[in-house]
Amino acid sequence: MANEYHIHGIELSPYSVKVRSYFRYKGLPHRWIPRSLDSEGEYQKFVKLPLVPLVVTPDDKGIQDSTPIIEYVEALSPKPSIHPDNPVANFISVLLEEFGDEWGNKWMFHYRWAREADQLSGAGRIARSMIPAAEDAQMNKNIATVRDRMVNRVGFVGSNPQTAPQIEESFRDAIAILELHLANRPYLFGQRPAFADFGMWGQLYNAWTDPTPGAIINATSPNLLAWIHRMLWPRAEGEFESWSSLAPTLTPFLERQVGSLFMPWTVANAKAIADGSEEFSVQLAGKTWTQKPQKYHAKSLAALREKYNAVRDNAAIDAVLSSTGCLAAMHSGAPIVS
Repeated sequence: MANEYHIHGIELSPYSVKVRSYFRYKGLPHRWIPRSLDSEGEYQKFVKLPLVPLVVTPDDKGIQDSTPIIEYVEALSPKPSIHPDNPVANFISVLLEEFGDEWGNKWMFHYRWAREADQLSGAGRIARSMIPAAEDAQMNKNIATVRDRMVNRVGFVGSNPQTAPQIEESFRDAIAILELHLANRPYLFGQRPAFADFGMWGQLYNAWTDPTPGAIINATSPNLLAWIHRMLWPRAEGEFESWSSLAPTLTPFLERQVGSLFMPWTVANAKAIADGSEEFSVQLAGKTWTQKPQKYHAKSLAALREKYNAVRDNAAIDAVLSSTGCLAAMHSGAPIVS
C-alpha cells in the first residue's frame, strides 16, 4: 500500500462518500474501492462490523465509522484544517456534523425507501454495485431482496407513518434555509469546507441521487445543488468566516432544525436507551414523534458532550446554543423539551 489509504465503500452510503470527499480535500493518497464480491478479501481482513466505510491505513490499521475516521486522519494531517479558528464557528461546525450524521440520515433513508420509484432506484443501484455481472433473472432477484430488506429497516431511523410527514417537512425546511445560507459562499462556513460540510453533504448528496428528494432539490435549490456538486471535489477557495458573518443565515438552521428537532430527539433517545425502553415519544416542534430508540446514537451524543466539555471557555458558545434551544442537551440529565 505504500503511503496509500484504502477506502472501502459504496456510492449509496452517505458515510462512505463523506469520507471520500474528505480525503479528496486533504489531497491524501487514497484508493476508492467500491464494495463488491470482488473486493471482499481486504475488507473481510480488517472489518469488525459488516458496514461501510472501512478505511485501511498505510500501516495496515482498519478504521470504521466516518467521524472517527476523519478525526483520526485529521490528527495526522491537520493541514488544510477543516476546523474554523473562531471558537463559536468551530463548535457549531462540530454540532452540524453530528446533526448531518444522525438527523440528516433520517431524510436520506426515509426518502430512499418510502416510495416505489425511490425504492426501485436505490435497490437497483445497490444490487448492481455489489454483483454487476449477474444475469438479468438473478439481478432482478437481487434487487427484490435488497428492496425488501431495506424497506423493512426504515423504522431503525425513526421513519413510520406518524413521523414521515415530519421528516419530509424537516427536509424541505432545511434545504430552504441552506439555499439562502449558500447564496454568497461556496461552503457552509465560508470559503473552504468545514467538518460540518462533510457530515451534511454525505446525506444531501445521496438524497439528491434519489428521484423524489433529487427532484425537490433540482426544482428549488440551485445554490444548494452547486454546493452538492462542489463537495464532490472540495478545495479551499479562501478562509473561514467569523460566526458574526455566518449567524444571520445559519442561526435559523440551529433554531428550527437543531434546537427544535434534533436536540430534544437526541436527549429523548438517550433516555430511552438508559431506561431500557422499547419505544419512546417526544414532542418536536409541537408534534409527537414516536420510534424505537437508536442504540448507537446514545454513544454519539456522549461523544458530542465530551467535545463540548473540552472547550475551555464556553461563554460565547453557550450564548448561541442557549438562544437557539441547543444548550440543555449538552448537559447530561437534560430535560426533554421542544
